[in-house]
Amino acid sequence: MSSAEDAVRALSPSARKVQEALDKAGMPGRVIEMQRTTRSAADAAAAVGCTVGQIVKSLVFKGATSGRAVLVLTSGANRVDESLLARELAEPIAKADADFVRRASGFAIGGVPPVGHSEPMVAFIDEDLCGHAAIWAAAGTPQAVFRLTPQELRTITNGRVIRVKS
Repeated sequence: MSSAEDAVRALSPSARKVQEALDKAGMPGRVIEMQRTTRSAADAAAAVGCTVGQIVKSLVFKGATSGRAVLVLTSGANRVDESLLARELAEPIAKADADFVRRASGFAIGGVPPVGHSEPMVAFIDEDLCGHAAIWAAAGTPQAVFRLTPQELRTITNGRVIRVKS
């Protein structure tokens, strides 16, 4: 068994699921589990040594009319303007509760990654993430993250880049 296979086997089940989704998509990112929490954008930035703006927050919303899950991948420095999102989606947005997020993504709030979800989600990517050479995203648990580029994020999510803040 290779050291890469050992590393994947050593991951927690949720983090392993993300690594397997990255591998399946042909992405070079490697999931790492930190000793400290990466639950908030500030925690994650401190843990990996980057700016808060380089952290990808994976937020799940719910289409108020369709009931479909909507994934917004935003910079850790930004707050999503739901009216802008509703215009892009062409329907009102509703708050997604923890059960909805877990059902749609397969992950708990605080560790939702941009890949490996239980069901397909329409994805939107914060244009501010595209200004960084490298960004960091959650990887299934409140301690797991992986590094990627904005282009890789677009590729693995088939996300549309939009403005998310007013």
